[in-house]
Order: sequence, then C-alpha cells, then structure tokens
Amino acid sequence: MEALKPSVKVYAAEPETAAPLARSFESGRAEQFPEWTASWVDGCGGKSVFEPMWALAGRVLSGSIVVSLEDIGKAVKLVAEKIHVICEGAGACAVAAGLSGVPKGKVVCVVSGGNIDLSKFCELIS
Repeated sequence: MEALKPSVKVYAAEPETAAPLARSFESGRAEQFPEWTASWVDGCGGKSVFEPMWALAGRVLSGSIVVSLEDIGKAVKLVAEKIHVICEGAGACAVAAGLSGVPKGKVVCVVSGGNIDLSKFCELIS
C-alpha cells in the first residue's frame, strides 16, 4: 500500500480483552498483554506480540486501534443488516475500529471470517 500511495495509513484492530499490539506501539517494542481475557472475539488479538511479528508490524502499520466487545458486537449486527454478511468477531473488529473515529477520512475495513457461533450471532443481532 505504501508503494502505491504513501499517504494511506494501515491499522490493526484488537479487542480490548487482547491488545498486545497496541501496547507494543506505545512502548516501541514487542510486548506482553497480561490482562488477556478469553472472549467470543477469539480470532484476533492475543497474549503477546512475538519479536519477528513486531519487526514486521512496527514497520508496516501505523498503529493498532483497540475496540470494546460491545462495539464489536454492534459491528457484527451492522455488517449483517447493511451488507448481508455474517462475520465473526475478528472480522467485525476491523469494522468497529473503522467506525471508532480514530482513522480520519475514507476508511476501508477488511472483513474476513464467518466462524461465529450461531447462538452468539443471534444474541448480537437481536
């Protein structure tokens, strides 16, 4: 992306329960996230950032946007209602980050993964 249009910024998105990348951007080095908590958003975030991943992410990303589980749930519902796609929590995490107001201007969100428990999906959309 940088080669095509250097003004474009690329961000990661993490749930508030598993946000080691945001912490790594704050400190400038790979970090642990001891507050990690299991949640229904289990396809992104984690307990730590590995050094080799930090070497790449720290160079190609502009940061990481941390969003609440509540906002991710709202994003699941919004994606289902507006574009008729069932996405898992990790995919909706990007949408929640895009709607957070942190990135300014035009925003593109990559929504991938539809591996969501149907009972959880029903709970979120009702």
